[in-house]
Amino acid sequence: MASLIEKMWFQRPLKGGMLFLYILLWPLFWPLSRLFGVISQNKRQQYSSGKKTAYKAPVPVVVVGNITAGGNGKTPVVVWLVEQLQAKGLKPGVVSRGYGGKAPHYPYFVEATTNTDIAGDEPVLIQRRTNAPIAVAPKRSEAVKMLLDHNVDVIITDDGLQHYALERDIEIVVIDGQRRFGNEHLLPLGPLRETCLRLNEVDFLICNGGTAQGNEAAMKLVPTDLINVKTGERRAISTLNDVVAMAGIGHPPRFFTTLNQLGVTPVLCQPFVDHQAFEKQTLLDLAQQGQHLVMTEKDAVKCYGFAEENWWYLPVDADIAQPQATDIIKQIIEVKETYGSPSA
Repeated sequence: MASLIEKMWFQRPLKGGMLFLYILLWPLFWPLSRLFGVISQNKRQQYSSGKKTAYKAPVPVVVVGNITAGGNGKTPVVVWLVEQLQAKGLKPGVVSRGYGGKAPHYPYFVEATTNTDIAGDEPVLIQRRTNAPIAVAPKRSEAVKMLLDHNVDVIITDDGLQHYALERDIEIVVIDGQRRFGNEHLLPLGPLRETCLRLNEVDFLICNGGTAQGNEAAMKLVPTDLINVKTGERRAISTLNDVVAMAGIGHPPRFFTTLNQLGVTPVLCQPFVDHQAFEKQTLLDLAQQGQHLVMTEKDAVKCYGFAEENWWYLPVDADIAQPQATDIIKQIIEVKETYGSPSA
């Protein structure tokens, strides 16, 4: 049902069964969409008017989010930001809600050995890739306070554009360049968490794939060599034959398209829902349909404990166009300088 709803949001023009589904669900989804808009707008106004108090950290807070449900490429942007700031001598920390995980307590500090069922897949991926201090908590202010004890001087939030209980200094929105904003209706009639007018208020727009529009920074995901999930061996993807591909991300076809662009035609492409927990036997059965199983890095962090030697993942790096890439880092550094030291 979830995949059908997603097609209803993004497929244009609607035809046949999808058009029938849209007409069938309209009487239910339209009032719910209006109600969602009223509730979300009221929530934001309560913070902007001061009726509710937002937490302000003693260091700059940079939000990487979106206005649509589903995957847009936020995590590669977070990794890029962390690596860029580390190269400048800063110590960024990352906070996340930890979606898909259930920690024994919150806030929870994420380490290299932390399981995804505790912290969620994205925080574990970011920690393994960057070795940055990372904390998860539904209340992001609690995660921020935990990271302050680790002497971070910049906070990056993975998602959380609509989490107005945390003040932010810079907002970055990542847009899926292929699907854009779908039918531009609010949830559940469409994919929007906020209306497109919200884009006029953020500091930077990054367009992941497709064609960047207006003042959007063009971004592409650049794949590197495959990495063996079990052994860590690196290998060019062109050396593998009879590949079975799987992806449990917000938009699996993006990963399968990347493989095709690299000259790989999988014998099978198996999509999973975003953040899905994997059973070993399910993936063993899937892998038997070819010689090698290739997955995303986000999938791999959930499989380290039971991976086989013919399981591989394909890391990708965010490549953000100039001059916006430089402008983003420059503005973060400028904001940090106005804060002084974290203890000030």
